[in-house]
Amino acid sequence: MTADLFSAHEVLEHIPMQDAEVYYLRHLPLADTAHAVMRHLIDEVPWRAEKIVVWGRTYPQPRLIAWHGDVGMNYTYSGINLSPLPWTRALLDIKRRVEAVARTGFNSVLLNYYRDHRDSMGLHGDDEPELGERPILGSLSLGEERTFILKHKSDKALKPVRLKLASASLLLMKGETQHYWKHGIEKEARPCGPRVNLTFRRILRSCDVIHRY
Repeated sequence: MTADLFSAHEVLEHIPMQDAEVYYLRHLPLADTAHAVMRHLIDEVPWRAEKIVVWGRTYPQPRLIAWHGDVGMNYTYSGINLSPLPWTRALLDIKRRVEAVARTGFNSVLLNYYRDHRDSMGLHGDDEPELGERPILGSLSLGEERTFILKHKSDKALKPVRLKLASASLLLMKGETQHYWKHGIEKEARPCGPRVNLTFRRILRSCDVIHRY
């Protein structure tokens, strides 16, 4: 972990939320411009168009995905089975930079490619046992600014939290966040350009991780 990756003004902003530890870094320094890194990933990653099963019904997943990680870090959600593709040089460089901020190590990453304003991600919580009791997720956004929504799972009195995630920004979710909050990416009313998100995580053992969204 190298502190010299970051200039003094790059400070993690704490997002005050009940039952959660959420932090936002407005700009993560990268090896190239955020746009160039995004275009490289769009062109080089073997994106998959999948269908998901929700309440027994099958739907096209409203985005493209890819799963990279250490050997054996398999991943399953909504009937989609993913075996990790090898780390690329670009992904390893990004991982190192995210780890330096998160101060933890990751062994896998889920990439999501939102092609335009119509692509989205439904509300869900990454709360599976394989991720540990207090998982740390490091989520890097590249490209078009999109609305990230967090909604408390049980306390209806708490208003949803909406964050605008800028290009090259990093969102960290730690502690009890996944147990108490769901999160997702909303569709946009107006047309917008592409966005690539990389969510780094650590699977605690070599077996399937099951998501329910």
